[in-house]
Amino acid sequence: MKKILVIILVAFVIIQFFPIDKTNAPLNPGMDFLKIKNTKPEVAKLINTSCYDCHSDETKYPWYSSIAPASWWLKNHVIEGRRHLNFSIFATYEPERQIHKMEECVEMLEKHEMPLESYYIGHQDAKLTDLQRKELITYFKREIEETKFKIK
Repeated sequence: MKKILVIILVAFVIIQFFPIDKTNAPLNPGMDFLKIKNTKPEVAKLINTSCYDCHSDETKYPWYSSIAPASWWLKNHVIEGRRHLNFSIFATYEPERQIHKMEECVEMLEKHEMPLESYYIGHQDAKLTDLQRKELITYFKREIEETKFKIK
């Protein structure tokens, strides 16, 4: 049993030598969702607090992002989040894709699938009340309609 614990400890120490890259891509404010949609500050704060760590190039890595293997899981989570939706490059999306991404935001909010429950562990401020969730849903639906109107 002692040998197994030593092996686990040595393995844990060794994996610490393989850190994740915490570099965010350079920001272009003209591409950012909150800027191009001219989002009101109170709504922008909700989106920023509850979405931007995983769905933008403005990720703020928490302390545990320096400890493997949790860091690897976190980095993969951020990569997947950005792959699905990256608010930092939203202006590069074609209007139809923008609409689709905002529709997905509505769906995820309505189903309480976003933000993820696991995200709340280190980010209690990201937890949305029912009223905040409703406010975001209304906001995204309005932006969907405005985007549809612009492409007609």
